[in-house]
Amino acid sequence: MTLSKGSYPGMMVQAPQKGNGVVDTSMMINQVKSGDIRAISRLISMVESGDLEAGAILENLGPSTGQTETIGITGYPGVGKSTLVDRLAAAYRAEGKKVGILAIDTSSPLTGGAILGDRIRMQSHSLDEEVYIRSLATRGHRGGLSQATSSAIRVLEAAGYDVVLIETVGVGQEEGEITTVAQTVVAVVAPGLGDEVQAMKAGLLEVAHLVVVNKADREGADTTIRDLQGWVSQVVATVALRGEGIGSVKEAIAAHQQQIRAASHANV
Repeated sequence: MTLSKGSYPGMMVQAPQKGNGVVDTSMMINQVKSGDIRAISRLISMVESGDLEAGAILENLGPSTGQTETIGITGYPGVGKSTLVDRLAAAYRAEGKKVGILAIDTSSPLTGGAILGDRIRMQSHSLDEEVYIRSLATRGHRGGLSQATSSAIRVLEAAGYDVVLIETVGVGQEEGEITTVAQTVVAVVAPGLGDEVQAMKAGLLEVAHLVVVNKADREGADTTIRDLQGWVSQVVATVALRGEGIGSVKEAIAAHQQQIRAASHANV
């Protein structure tokens, strides 16, 4: 696992360079495609900083294979998105899949960089080389994402990641942008917080393919689930901290991914 490797304060990851200090784009492309963690981190950092060479490198990574599953996890702060992402990552790894996690965080008012926040909960993957975790700063970008999100997904796809989980910042009304980068969108709510009502008002349920009622061991969970079932067709109850219901979430995601593939083949 790499937690924002290459972007820790005081830690620099140098891009492959030629003798004149210019980035060796061919070398970086080959390193990214081979899954080199330092090259992946450096390229995403270049994208975040607006480096002009990053665009050329991205263009030369080759066409999208369409093999990477992109899953957006959205919802209000405090509903357990990070814990759900952590458990899903473990479930995918149990299948032998290579997993990338892009966790969008609000920007630090001092540095402009990402505030790691709940990423500490994902430390269980710290020794797993097949899990890459990167925090991306919104840097004032609206919509619950970072401007670099789509490019970061492209980098991870080129590097051979089977699944990319995108956790949005959790701003509510502006979460709809996740639909532009994720094939499957999972909205997470929790009982007793009024999230289901707010989610309806915010339109989150209009963009979600699946709604997860996390912390389903709380009082009022059954009522929340019944209320949501009147609005959406797919509702799954979880207690992510205990790993309960994660298999059902993964199955629901797989079913939606299968629908996407079927629709794609039908349109060929």
